[in-house]
This record gives sequence, structure tokens and C-alpha cells, in this order.
Amino acid sequence: MSLIMMMQIHIDQLIDTERWLEFEEKAENFTVLADMIKNNEYDFLAPIKFRLRAYRVSDMVAVEGNLETVVRLSCSRCLSGFETQIASGFTLTYAQEKPDSLDALPNEEVELDPGDMGLIPFSGTEINLMEGIQEQVVMAFPLKPLCREKCKGLCPKCGANLNAGDCGCDSANFNNKFSVLKKLNLDKT
Repeated sequence: MSLIMMMQIHIDQLIDTERWLEFEEKAENFTVLADMIKNNEYDFLAPIKFRLRAYRVSDMVAVEGNLETVVRLSCSRCLSGFETQIASGFTLTYAQEKPDSLDALPNEEVELDPGDMGLIPFSGTEINLMEGIQEQVVMAFPLKPLCREKCKGLCPKCGANLNAGDCGCDSANFNNKFSVLKKLNLDKT
């Protein structure tokens, strides 16, 4: 079964029941993730595993899921590469788009569309989960990846990785533009 087929939900299948989807897929098969790999932003070391549950809530469809994979990232402090597991839980809510003919007339109440309320709009009887799912993968990445919690980073003078040991630079002579603020006295009297 192709990725496109696995990422489709027919809302008719959710009338009286929920639907479970479990699959794993290479990151390269998602357009946004493939671009990230091509630009050397991330290196996926394992396929992305998904476990999803879709069900109806009134006239909407909720998709709850988990994803996990292993990636190679660059530390934001020392720039060293390191491997880490990415795992995340998420919920996506899809709402049927209203036809354009139902738009409000001037001087009448304006109805919010699904996107205005944080819902993902869909039309027809099928929901394509591809964009919502790959967005969740991107959002699972850490904003400031660290190789370890107490990473010491790079020496601002010589650029040596301080995790490997002291580089011998005199940190007192480092010209920090904000060092002037040490002398600032804010007396609140």
C-alpha cells in the first residue's frame, strides 16, 4: 500500500467506529522532510513510526497519534553531531469546509472558517493526513538541540569545544560587548 493510500481517511468509515492506523515510513517520502534532508538540516537514522486513531466528533474528525524516530542533530552550543530519539503525541482536528455559496452577506453575522479556529479544513469525503502529519514531525524537533544538558559549548575566543577540556584561553580578556553592563548600577531608591 502506498504512503498516499495510508494517509487517506474516508469519513464514511468513521460513522459508527474509530479507525486505527499503524505504519512506518522513510522521511524522504514526505516533501517537507525531504527538503530538510536535502538542505542538511536533519539526518533521519530510522524510519518514522506512526500510530494513529481517527474518530468522529459530531461533524468533525479527530486524529490522535504518536510518532517516533531517531535523528542526527547538531548541538546548538558546541556544534557537535549527536543522535537522539524524537517522540511526540499530537491531536489533529479536521472540519468540513462549507461551500462558498454559504458565505455571509454584507451586514450579517460572519461565520469563522475551520482554519480560523485551529481546525484543519477538508472537503469531500476523504481526508489527506499528509500535511498535518509531517507538520507534527517538524514540530517535534527541539528548538535548541543540545548534545547533553550541561554542554559547555565553544570557546568564544579560539572556537575550541570546551566539552573536550579547557582550551587555555584567558576568559577574563574576552571582549564581550555586554561586559559594560557589569558596571551598571540600578539603585531603585
